[in-house]
Amino acid sequence: MAREIRFNAFDMNCVGHIQQGLWTHPRDQSHRYRELSYWIDYARRLEAGLFDGIFLADVVGVNDVYGGNGDAALKGAVQVPVNDPMLLVPAMAAVTKHLSFGITANLTYEPPFLFARRMSTLDHLTGGRIGWNIVTGYLDSAAKAIGLSGQAAHDDRYDLADEYMQVIYGLMEGSWADDAVVFDRQNGIYAEPAKVRKLHHHGKQYTIDAMHLCEPSPQRTPVLYQAGSSARGREFAATHAECVFVNGQTMEGVRAIVDDIGARAVSAGRFPDDIKIFMGATIITGRTDSEARDKFEDYRRHASSEGALVHAAASLGIDFSKYDLDEPIETARSAAIVSNVEAMTRTAGPKWTKRKLLEQMILGSRQPPMVGSAEKIADTLADWVDQVGIDGFNLSRTVVPECFDDIIDLVIPILQDRGLYKTSYREGSLREKLFGEPMLPARHVGAKVRWVE
Repeated sequence: MAREIRFNAFDMNCVGHIQQGLWTHPRDQSHRYRELSYWIDYARRLEAGLFDGIFLADVVGVNDVYGGNGDAALKGAVQVPVNDPMLLVPAMAAVTKHLSFGITANLTYEPPFLFARRMSTLDHLTGGRIGWNIVTGYLDSAAKAIGLSGQAAHDDRYDLADEYMQVIYGLMEGSWADDAVVFDRQNGIYAEPAKVRKLHHHGKQYTIDAMHLCEPSPQRTPVLYQAGSSARGREFAATHAECVFVNGQTMEGVRAIVDDIGARAVSAGRFPDDIKIFMGATIITGRTDSEARDKFEDYRRHASSEGALVHAAASLGIDFSKYDLDEPIETARSAAIVSNVEAMTRTAGPKWTKRKLLEQMILGSRQPPMVGSAEKIADTLADWVDQVGIDGFNLSRTVVPECFDDIIDLVIPILQDRGLYKTSYREGSLREKLFGEPMLPARHVGAKVRWVE
């Protein structure tokens, strides 16, 4: 039986997200990110088109590695200014019934007690449609913004994340019994005190002696996303993640990551199918190849090479402004996104240069677009799912809203005709839609602290 393809719109509460410079296109509407009506229309459009969700990225620092300051990021709107993604969700949820919301939140700078309350609140308000993309950060500017001298080492951030998750599970899964809320009006009892307990966590990073402030939400723990593809990131994903976001490279490269995560999940006592894999993709399509190519060339004229270098410099931890076009780039161990450095080295070789990097950045990012007729795009997506074993795609915006309108109007009907895309939404929470059950399965590490009588 063919695997059903899933689509998330991949965006950010800012002007310039992944494809740098395309905000200058006359038809692009991303400059309206400050308007609630923009996001409300966005959500309605995606749900009408049967998208599974909107996946909102976030950073809490400035991309200031390039040139040693944030000037180029500010000029090019490279993920700055950027607003809080969580505040968009209730408004989008109010005008939709099925659309899910994946929210990126950096646990390094978020106290787990308060963060757990915000996520439980969103799970209540959305009726169980919330997911959390767990990130540990990669910007020194974010660490300095909260009073630290710099961020911790890459693997140390994951060690902190493991403990953070223990606290989150203890609050969301273990603090309230399923039947704690009795809502007894006659006797004036809302919750049974004996059914609510404090979490007592005394660890290396966190000390918590408190009950969770929220009664159990539809999913308790939100659906857990994770995007790290380094060896340490995959170890973390195999333990905690339910959905993993990978960046597209070669089919062989992504297949190796998918297989490795599946094997690690089994070692952690889970099933390979407990983890859904979403690949980042950029699609430019039309009714014909010629129409798609014309659109691509139109978009390309607005792409910003400097903006792309600013973003890449931050995520790779390398100041490209210091290098000439053909000067070999030093790729010493980075404290930024290690998997990005590894992927770039695999693609361009150990002696890659700024010229090689720019050759990949044809639309203002390191993600080469899929360009072609809707039929050809459908073929390509089906091949990725069939040959690599991924479950869906996080589709990066180019010129909004038309980039998603094209997928909804042209690509999805072809996939539906082939039995590869849903024709209606299933009922239930986000986790029920993905896995058929409302809460973490018993074999997941987070379920092991769940209240049991």
